[in-house]
Amino acid sequence: MAEITQSDLLPREDDAGAAFVLASKGTWWHAGFHLTTAIVGPTLLSLPYAFRGLGWGLGFMCMTLMAIVTFYSYFLMSKVLAQCEKEGRRHIRFRELAADILGSGWMFYFVIFIQGAINTGIGIGSILLAADCLKIMYSNLSPHGPLKLYEFIAMVTAVMIVLSQLPSFHSLRYINLASVLLTLGYTSLVVGSCIHAGIGKNAPKRDYSLNHSESVRVFDAFSSISILAAIFGNGILPEIQATLAPPTTGKMVKGLLMCYIVIFFTFYSSAVSGYWTFGNQSSSNILKNLLPDEGPSLAPTWVIGLAVIFVLFQLFAIGTVYSQVAYEIIEKNSADVKQGMFSMRNVIPRLVLRTLYMVLSGFFAAMLPFFGDINSVVGAIGFIPLDFVLPMLLYNMAFKPSKTSFTYWINFFIIVVFSGAGIMGAFSSVRKLALDANKFKLFSGEVVD
Repeated sequence: MAEITQSDLLPREDDAGAAFVLASKGTWWHAGFHLTTAIVGPTLLSLPYAFRGLGWGLGFMCMTLMAIVTFYSYFLMSKVLAQCEKEGRRHIRFRELAADILGSGWMFYFVIFIQGAINTGIGIGSILLAADCLKIMYSNLSPHGPLKLYEFIAMVTAVMIVLSQLPSFHSLRYINLASVLLTLGYTSLVVGSCIHAGIGKNAPKRDYSLNHSESVRVFDAFSSISILAAIFGNGILPEIQATLAPPTTGKMVKGLLMCYIVIFFTFYSSAVSGYWTFGNQSSSNILKNLLPDEGPSLAPTWVIGLAVIFVLFQLFAIGTVYSQVAYEIIEKNSADVKQGMFSMRNVIPRLVLRTLYMVLSGFFAAMLPFFGDINSVVGAIGFIPLDFVLPMLLYNMAFKPSKTSFTYWINFFIIVVFSGAGIMGAFSSVRKLALDANKFKLFSGEVVD
């Protein structure tokens, strides 16, 4: 394994990944749009599903704890990045920040592996959920139509290939503003639909009980915690902060506040309304509960249809945002910064390599349509280390607070607790994946919870 040196950790004049993909031109509200799109997505429709493994009390407690810890975590990471910038070491990549602060070459490869898993997983999941949205609409318009899930995946992949050609993270700023508005739109529609379903004549029977087996309840709880970690996770904050025009001090905090205001209104309303209506029958996509395969729709079809359209459009933005790390790596190794972003020398490799990346993501989405369980695994092995453990460790290493200070010990406590939760969550998630294996079929015509 090649040794990582200090010069490798700083953007160079020939670093096309930095110059093209992570161009530093944005304002704090642009960062807010990027952050909100990265965190607040259709996965919030899985919140009732997460609650069914925790119940009301523990569900509220864990969701609130996740909100507090992630905000604190992202705030600390922003401070570490700002401190490095003041010292003349502006880091624009998570992997370089971790390797610099912790002084370990292996940390560089650990972060890039975890980030790669998260970003690829979310890219695949975005394609899968977008295709499922199309299938939901198609099934209601043509219940006996011949089109299969993998055909909708091919359609979504084609759109993602077009969006993949947007050259830089900064170029997504208005798409991500639209993404924020879409989130508020479909959340309002889904919450209204759940309330309508809960008080309607066809209201489902409510059952909030947990599994009778104590051991199963424990495993379900840790799987739900992993799902919550994935929902609140980000994993690309340094790359988002890199899009800010320097100096970045204070700008990221404003972006975080914007993001968490949206989180407050969307996450809590979705979790409460969905779990209140469907209880332990909540699906990993609450839209499926509102529009069951058998029986009448539990809310006006046009309302659910509009929500599905909003979700579909936002998924395109999310898939594009999380692909930026892959594109940055591709561009860093394939582009020539001296030739210009739109020269034929750079456009052709960008077109070919990004298209290939999206085609592979679409292929795996069609082959492995297991959203609920995979969401849990990604949360445990990806988001928990990057968003709940490393930021506290990086802060303690960079600022070296006194070992008698409250900050040091709260950071240490969070590291220990979430490391344990991540290990248990990974075990529980993989266990559930194995138990559900009999439901899985490669290239299935349905998305499996």
